[in-house]
Amino acid sequence: MTDLLEAIDNAPSQPDDRTLAESWLLGFDTETTGVVPGRDAICSATLVLRDPAKGHDGDVLGEWLIDPHRPISPGASRVNGFTDEFLKANGGDPVELVERIARIVAAAQNKGIPLLAYNAPFDVHMLQGDLHRWGLAPLEERQHSGLRVVDPLVIDRRISHRKGKRTLTATTEYYGVVPHGDFHDATADTVAAVDLMEPITRLHADVAALRLGELMAWQRAAHEQWRESFNRWLASRGRRPVTEGWFPED
Repeated sequence: MTDLLEAIDNAPSQPDDRTLAESWLLGFDTETTGVVPGRDAICSATLVLRDPAKGHDGDVLGEWLIDPHRPISPGASRVNGFTDEFLKANGGDPVELVERIARIVAAAQNKGIPLLAYNAPFDVHMLQGDLHRWGLAPLEERQHSGLRVVDPLVIDRRISHRKGKRTLTATTEYYGVVPHGDFHDATADTVAAVDLMEPITRLHADVAALRLGELMAWQRAAHEQWRESFNRWLASRGRRPVTEGWFPED
C-alpha cells in the first residue's frame, strides 16, 4: 500500500486560488471512547488522500487501530462495536500512532491540502486532545499557517434547505452517495464524507468555485448563519441556544 506521507510529498502544492472542485483533499474520521476531547480518546482513525483527477479509485488510505489506554464508554461501544478487551489486544501504541496521524495531517496542510471531516471540529478536537495528553507537538506548531478544513456538514447546512437529520448517513442518502462499507467504521465514514464533495460541487457552482484561501471564512459565516436560525427555532420552544462556534479565526 502506498505510504500516505510519500503520496502527500508527491502531490502538488496547492495555491490559495485553487478551487474547491479542483482541490486535493485529505479525508479524516475517528472512532472514539466517548465525546469529550482530552478525557476520551481516539481508538480508530482513517485518513484518505483524494486526487480529484482520479477520484475514489486513486485514493491512498491510512488506517489505525489504537489502544486508547482508557475505558470506552458503553454508548460509544454500542455505536462503533469496540470493547476494552479488543482494543487492548489489537490496538497499537497511542503515542506512536497519534504522532503519525498528526504528521500526515500537518504534511498535507503544508502542501495546501485541506483536511476534510464531517462535523470537523469533533475529529480535530479529539486529535488535539490526544496530542496534548501524550505530550506531543500540537497541530499549530507543525503547520506553516492556520488549519484549513472542509466540513461537508457546514456546507450542506448552507446550501440545502431540507428537513430532517443531517447525519452522515442521511446526507449521503440525500446526495446519492453509496457508502463503501458500513457506517460508524472510520474508513467507510471517511470515504463517504470525501465522496460527498463531488455531487455537492457539481450541483452548486458557487461552492465548486470557492477558492481555498476563502474557504475557512465562508464556512465560518455559513455556520454562524445556521446557528442564528437554529437558535431562533430553539428559543421558540423554550430551549437553550447553541453557543459553540465552528473554528476560531487564525
